Amino acid sequence: MFSSVSSMLNAAEKKRLPLWKAILEDDCQERGAGREASLRKMNSLWQAMKSAAKNYRPQTRSSSGLSGGDGAKMRSLCPKASVGGKFIDSIIAEALSMGESNACMKRIVAAPTAGSCGVLPAVMIPLAERDGIDDNTIVDSLFVAAGFGQVIACRASISGAEGGCQAEIGTASAMTAAALVNIKNGTPQMSANAFAMALMNLLGLVCDPVAGLVEIPCIKRNVVGAVNAVSCADMALSGIGSRIPPDEVIDAMRSVGDMMPCVLRETGHGGLAATPYGAAVAKKIKEAAT
Repeated sequence: MFSSVSSMLNAAEKKRLPLWKAILEDDCQERGAGREASLRKMNSLWQAMKSAAKNYRPQTRSSSGLSGGDGAKMRSLCPKASVGGKFIDSIIAEALSMGESNACMKRIVAAPTAGSCGVLPAVMIPLAERDGIDDNTIVDSLFVAAGFGQVIACRASISGAEGGCQAEIGTASAMTAAALVNIKNGTPQMSANAFAMALMNLLGLVCDPVAGLVEIPCIKRNVVGAVNAVSCADMALSGIGSRIPPDEVIDAMRSVGDMMPCVLRETGHGGLAATPYGAAVAKKIKEAAT
């Protein structure tokens, strides 16, 4: 198990392997699984992501009534009225849809968590469709995402309750940025740079779910994480590096999470959850449950 990005990159260089293969080998050793079994498992996760996107239903609403339908609204935006353009709009729509599916208790893939499930597929699915990228290439890059995510889980946390939303959306965004660079044939160091920049951009993001539900602001933060990943991947591919080494960014995230008040770590009592609107929603849901 890699405990640092530097050791992960060094392993790939020493063995003269693509980064995804070095991570695959480590996964096989860690779980005592065969190479083909690991590849099949990752492919099953990719197929589940695509299935979740395909099975999105805009008419479905969460039990709280707070979520549903926004993904469809985004897809209906007229191209002439758009600021981001077709590709960015499709990413936004996919992120919203996946987050809504999670809130509506549909089948999703935690990547790395349920609350951040929309970031990775929101970029991968539209990119694969736009560029005709085959499943094997996507699966290879998902190993890159998983490798970087595993380092955060080992070195810091991927839990909002422990580290705030930076640990969930921040991690998902960083994982996605690294995977995107791999898809575009960037070097392992470029993937590391994209990862570090994406994570540092979301450093300090609190976890403040209204009424304790993974809906507001969680769903729209998936959009932020996805678009952030794209911008950081493109910066890295252009040759722009991260001034702060990836492992130091992870350590900084852990430090920030440790300093974050408990009220801002998934308790549903601080930040946006403590606004008049948030308090009113929490009260309404509590009264409905009694």
